[in-house]
Amino acid sequence: MGLRKLLVGAAAIALAALSSAPVLAQEAAQPVPRSPGLPFKPKGLPDRIVLTAGADPSREMAVAWRTDPRQASAEIQLAPAIDGPSLAFHARTLSGASKAIDSANGPALYHQARLTGLSPDTAYVYRVKGADGWSEWLQFHTAAATFRPFRFLYLGDTQNGILPIGSRVIRQGFQSTAAPALVLHAGDLVAQRDDLDHDDEWGEWTAAGAYNFSIVPQLPATGNHEYVDVTKADGTESRKLGPYWPLQFALPDNGAEPVKGTTYYVDYQGVRFIILDGTAALDLGALEAQTRWLDQTLAASKARWNVVTFHQPIFTCARPQDTEKLKAAWKPVFEARKVDLVLQGHDHCYARLTSEAGKADAARRHKAGQPQGPVYVVSVVGSKMYALNDRALTQPDKVAADTEFYQVIDVDADKLGFAAYTASGKLYDAFTLKRAKDGAKTLVESKESMLAQRVCNGATGPDGAPCLGRAK
Repeated sequence: MGLRKLLVGAAAIALAALSSAPVLAQEAAQPVPRSPGLPFKPKGLPDRIVLTAGADPSREMAVAWRTDPRQASAEIQLAPAIDGPSLAFHARTLSGASKAIDSANGPALYHQARLTGLSPDTAYVYRVKGADGWSEWLQFHTAAATFRPFRFLYLGDTQNGILPIGSRVIRQGFQSTAAPALVLHAGDLVAQRDDLDHDDEWGEWTAAGAYNFSIVPQLPATGNHEYVDVTKADGTESRKLGPYWPLQFALPDNGAEPVKGTTYYVDYQGVRFIILDGTAALDLGALEAQTRWLDQTLAASKARWNVVTFHQPIFTCARPQDTEKLKAAWKPVFEARKVDLVLQGHDHCYARLTSEAGKADAARRHKAGQPQGPVYVVSVVGSKMYALNDRALTQPDKVAADTEFYQVIDVDADKLGFAAYTASGKLYDAFTLKRAKDGAKTLVESKESMLAQRVCNGATGPDGAPCLGRAK
């Protein structure tokens, strides 16, 4: 289907470039676990509604949603967010593009629409159509066209126990964070290879975020579990992107050429968010192209702050070895281009690292007010936990095991405030990056009261239950 735009006052909608050919979601012949009660059958009302940001979210957003096949076309209504109930009076019905998928829960259509030509710093409402009716009206707010302080959430792997366990952390993050502007996901949103059926997993993920995912822009990175295993013609094993990723997220088309569907950047009120694909870099030959694109994208950035997100961490807290290929290629770029935060997942533990030489060196440098380079963070949301490696207690500034987290980052003109909270909302780690007039940055540790270090003591976890972390 080709792209076209329909103007609606100051807003327009561009069609997502989706084919109408069906995709098989479940390629493996082996039976896989299913969600109890089979709740994720496509229905006549829209579900799995997810809002994502355009490259310039002051003027563009995008929406993806799912229906049963009776709703053959993508229909969306967009209107200014007035203060009374007459939303439909001001709305215009627009069209998008659709793609079929034959899921384990039944045939479905995913629909996508890109909302362009929006006005900066403006509230809009939208609703999407299914064969049996429209969704509720959902409200979002575009970014300001220039710098303005804001707050965002960063979440590590959801992956396992998505709805029964991980949802609590996601919802606590939204509940305790006043009006987060966006949410950053560091990959492995689902398990995709070893937990539930793929369709169930994506159903659980969208249910875990519920309406929050449809009114706050989501910036997801792929993890290794967003990929599926395939056997090539020569008998060797490889990976390919799973079928749900391009259906569930309508992402900016500005990434590295070989992996434009999984790399992109977004400029939001003075922060450039850069999303990389570590799996494609490590396993599919896309490292060099991403490295060039990363360097060019950072060099062109006019943002006050630069934040990079990907899945496999440069410095690991669980695995025996760091991710050396990514470290060799990307760490020099982060340092040369003065990246501020590097937010990652994959290790199913928490770690914040500010000096490769270790936390003693980091403490000395912070106390002396010495310049701070990129701050590396690893975090986890879901139920799977890994044991800490032999460096975890001496290299990162802060570390935790058997603990679920959400992170809140406050953006200001000359400082970034970072806070990591446990699932029950308790502060565990916090610091501020301060930037002087000459651009030099220093890290100041928070003096707020925080939880004591959470690690396993032998076979006992930090909450008194058996330690869940398994060695990698």
